[in-house]
Amino acid sequence: MDVKKDILWRVYLCFLGMILLGVVVLGRAFYIQRIEGKYWKEMGQSLHLKYLPVDAERGTIYSEDGNMLSTSVPIFDVFVDFGAPGLREKDGKRFKDNVDSLSIALANLFKDKTTAAYKKILQQAYKEEDNYFTLKKKISFEEYKQLRDFPLVRLGRNKSGFIFDPRDKRINPYVLLANRTIGLSREDSTKNVGLERSYDSLLKGSSGQRLMRYIAGAYVPVEGAELEPEHGKDIITTLDTYMQDVAEVALMKMMIGNNSLHGTAIVMETATGKIKAIANLGQRKDANGIAIKDKEGNSIYDEDLNYGIGKATEPGSIFKLATLMSLLEDKYVTINSKVDCEGGIKYFYGLKIQDSHLGAGSVSVKDAFAASSNVAFAKLADQYYHSQPSKFIDHLHHFRLDTLTGVDIDAASARTTIKKPTNRSWANTTIPFMAHGYEELVTPLHMLMLYNAVANNGKMMKPYLVNAVREYGADVKTMTPKVVVDKICSDETLAQLKECMRAVVDSAHGTGHKILSGSTYGIAGKTGTAVTALNNKGYNKGNKIYQASFIGFFPADQPKYTMAVVIQNSNESKLHYGADVSGTVFKEISDKIYGRFLSSKQFTAATTTDSTLYNFYGTKNDLAAVLNFLKTPFTDSAVKGTMRQANMKNNFTLLNAPLYSSASSGSVTPNVVGMGLKDAVYLLENKGLKVAAAGRGRVMNQSKVAGTTFEKGQTISLVLN
Repeated sequence: MDVKKDILWRVYLCFLGMILLGVVVLGRAFYIQRIEGKYWKEMGQSLHLKYLPVDAERGTIYSEDGNMLSTSVPIFDVFVDFGAPGLREKDGKRFKDNVDSLSIALANLFKDKTTAAYKKILQQAYKEEDNYFTLKKKISFEEYKQLRDFPLVRLGRNKSGFIFDPRDKRINPYVLLANRTIGLSREDSTKNVGLERSYDSLLKGSSGQRLMRYIAGAYVPVEGAELEPEHGKDIITTLDTYMQDVAEVALMKMMIGNNSLHGTAIVMETATGKIKAIANLGQRKDANGIAIKDKEGNSIYDEDLNYGIGKATEPGSIFKLATLMSLLEDKYVTINSKVDCEGGIKYFYGLKIQDSHLGAGSVSVKDAFAASSNVAFAKLADQYYHSQPSKFIDHLHHFRLDTLTGVDIDAASARTTIKKPTNRSWANTTIPFMAHGYEELVTPLHMLMLYNAVANNGKMMKPYLVNAVREYGADVKTMTPKVVVDKICSDETLAQLKECMRAVVDSAHGTGHKILSGSTYGIAGKTGTAVTALNNKGYNKGNKIYQASFIGFFPADQPKYTMAVVIQNSNESKLHYGADVSGTVFKEISDKIYGRFLSSKQFTAATTTDSTLYNFYGTKNDLAAVLNFLKTPFTDSAVKGTMRQANMKNNFTLLNAPLYSSASSGSVTPNVVGMGLKDAVYLLENKGLKVAAAGRGRVMNQSKVAGTTFEKGQTISLVLN
């Protein structure tokens, strides 16, 4: 009996425990449902709702004459979720039925792998249930449109697992043209350069937000719950595409022909300080620092650094303008004062200073400047400033040679080095060497500002690269010329300086006479040839290389443009002197600018009529609406599709199916004649072509004939007018 009671007691106890546990569970369920129900419903809802960012469209950078210098086109990254429920249901039947045809389509589209290779990687990723398999990156919009219609992909994201991640690709339609100044736009904006960095906050706009609900393995937007992005503003630069193209071509020609290391050419509008062109070229080098050559053995050049703004060097003889201005302002000399060049060689406190052309004796200051005598200017500076060096340094400060230029792309601006008597490196030889362009570091833009101030009757202008910030076609901010020094020197000094600068070109013994004289317009300026050390190995014979410079303005009597050309030669360069190298580039650029913008020569109008077809693209409904509104007759010759190419001539329009339709071959060259540059670049880049454009306006000619096939990566040249 005792055993039976003991067993019953344990059974009753367990039963009671189960009842108590059931009561607790039911009570907790009631509490959660009735008391905490609202909280848990909201939490469950939040797990299925998510705010996703909506990227803003980055603004476009334009030239002053309306051409696009930097814009965005869409590209796509393609991923596959091999764990998608619709892809794996029924033991993966949908994937297995489509993998062969999908592999064939991918191989035909991208042409980077065989059908077998694509099938292998797809099957392997499916086997591993890779939830975010990277199939392809940076595909064009045209490739994206074709890919959406491929087997399996066209079934949608849940059934195919295909995920398309769209983003913008930043391109420069003119490729090399002012590339470093315009800058690069990267995902990490802190690594941008040029105007893309300086104006990043305006260009990028503000991202929006879209509320998305997670349903059936995919996020879908919640209608009415969206914050629209604020698209970026456009930047209108001061650059002129014609001047920029002329500067790039002239500089490139000299760099290749003389095997130079790097160089810059900057064109400034004299009255305003606007930078109308800035070309920067440097040798392309491999990982070991060795110059890369093309098939003909010529060095290849890129816009690798903004040498005009971001590289301070010893300027050489172009600095003599600052020395002469100081001497004239202090009334120590006039340009008719005599100075003994002592045969072109003189020792200053144990160090030799030598002229490039020996034999000169007593000459006027004007002739010494024209012939670029190092000895003459070293003697004059040492004579008058050796015991009062701060007076000379104060002049250089007034000329803003020790101050940042203030140009828009300040992040790339190099700091100058102007020694002071308090510096530990100051010596008795400092003043004589500074006087003819050594023992100081300045950028070409600093020297250009000084020369431009002389051309602008003593008024020093702040250099700038942006005219306006534009939003939806209207200017929201306009930049105006800014004076940084009202009067750089007296009118008397200005007149003497201009006379000396004219003598450099006009005088028979002037260093620029052979290269720069004989034009229908006057040029005034100064040559410079500075000895620099090769790879910091010192100035010993065999290690010396030369920096060639010419800075001047034209027309000399009424200056419109001031220009600086500074080129660093190599030890393989055949030409070394400033006039031969940089003077040649200056002359080519100034001739073309003068002929295009300043010449008074009248040209007769063409007698033939323009028979060019005007081509436009759009949906057939949009084009029909526009043409009907304009009461222009048209005929639609296409039988299917929504996109049309409109060919307009003699008040009649013919609508055709465009060559670039998704049904056409991806390797067929489209017809872009009549298009604006942005539309043409967008279309051609998405087809896989590289675009090189020249001119402005609409496309008048294309190098590859429409309808012909091409290889991906080929370059097509466009002429605009």
